[in-house]
Amino acid sequence: MSRFRLYPTAAQQAALLEQCGHARYVWNLALEQWSMWTRDKGATPGYVEQARQLTGARAVSGWLRAGSQTVQQQALRDFDQAVRNFYVGTHQRPTWRKAGLHEGFRIVGSQASRIVKLNRKWAAVNVPKVGWVRFRLSRAVPAAKSYRVTRDRVGRWHLAFAVIPQPIPAPGTGEVVGVDRGVTVSAALSTGELLSCPGLSDREQHRLKQLQRRLSRCRRGSNRHRRVKAAIAKLHARAGDRRKDWVEKTSTDLARRFDVIRVEDLRIAQMTRRPKPKPDPDQPGAYLPNRRRAKAGLNRGILANGWGDLVKRLERKAKGRVEKVNPAYTSQTCSVCGHCAPENRENQAVFRCVACGHRANADVNAAVNIAAGRAVSARRETPVRVSLKREPQHATST
Repeated sequence: MSRFRLYPTAAQQAALLEQCGHARYVWNLALEQWSMWTRDKGATPGYVEQARQLTGARAVSGWLRAGSQTVQQQALRDFDQAVRNFYVGTHQRPTWRKAGLHEGFRIVGSQASRIVKLNRKWAAVNVPKVGWVRFRLSRAVPAAKSYRVTRDRVGRWHLAFAVIPQPIPAPGTGEVVGVDRGVTVSAALSTGELLSCPGLSDREQHRLKQLQRRLSRCRRGSNRHRRVKAAIAKLHARAGDRRKDWVEKTSTDLARRFDVIRVEDLRIAQMTRRPKPKPDPDQPGAYLPNRRRAKAGLNRGILANGWGDLVKRLERKAKGRVEKVNPAYTSQTCSVCGHCAPENRENQAVFRCVACGHRANADVNAAVNIAAGRAVSARRETPVRVSLKREPQHATST
C-alpha cells in the first residue's frame, strides 16, 4: 500500500470527519445486524439488502443524506468483504469502529478523474462532498483502482492507494541469513551485524513520563486533559514512524542481500499477553503477586522493536524466501559443536560453550543456529536434533 500525506484546509477537515462518521456509522450498523444472528433465526441481510436499507435510511435521516452515498455504500461493501475473509479464515472477525480511533473511508473509481498533478511536489485528489484536497508527492502515484482517506490519533490525514508492490528479486548468490529478534538488540544477523530499532530519545522519554504524570492529575473531559493526551499521542506517533521507517529499510536491505532469510517462528500475540491474576487461597478476594509490572515492561520492549512488522514486510518483499525455524534452544546451543546446555548462556549478551569453549555474542550465536535451520555440529555435517522434552544424558561406552 502506497501512502501519501494529505493537507486539507480547516473546512475540508470538518467535511472529511463528517464522511468518516458516516462510514463508521454504516459499518457499525452492518456489524450489529450480522452479530444478531442466532441458530433459530434466518440469515442476516447481505450487501444487496443492506444497500436497499441504506437508501431508505438516507430518505429519512438528513444527517446521512448530507453525506456521500458512494462512501456509505463502499463501507457496506468493505464490511461484506471483511465477513467473507473471516469465514474463509484469512482475517480476524470484524470489530466495532470507534470515533477518534478508526477514522477513514474508501473510494473506488477511476484514478485519472480523481488525481490531478499540480506541480513537481504537490497533487490533488477529488473526494466526494469535499472537493479537491492537496497531498504531497513524496513518490510516484501508483495506478490503483481505489484509495483510502484516513486520520490517525495525532490528527494527520493520509491518502493510501490499494496497490500490491512487486516482490524484490533474489540476488542469486545463494547466501542464507538467520535473524534473531530480541529486546536489547532488535535484530541480530548470522553475519555478525547487530541492528537496533530507533525509539524515543532520553529527552523525549523524560517528557513522556512528565506528560503521563500530568495526565493522571487532569479531570477527564477537560480541555487540559485533551491537550495532554494529544501531546502524548504525538510522541507515540513519532516513535511509531521511526519504527516503521526502520522496518522498511531493514526488510528491503535483507531482501536484496540474501536469497533465503530464516527467522524464529514466534507467537508474538501469545508472548505479549498480560499475566493472569493469581487468587490468594488464604484470603478470598485477594491476589498474589504475578509480576505483571515486569511482564508489562517486557511486552513494551517486544512491541517497540517491531518483531511482527519486520517478518510481515520480509514475507511480502522476499516472497517465498522467508523460512520460519523452531526457536527451541537456539539461544542455548553452541553454533560450533552443537552442545546444548543452559550454562552456555553466561548472561544476556555473552555466550560461552562449556564443552568447546566457543565464545561469541549470544544473539549472533542464536542467529547462526537459526540460519542453519537447527543446531549443527562443528563440521556442519551431522545435524544435532534438539527435542522439546529434555531427557537425562546417560554415559555410553564406545
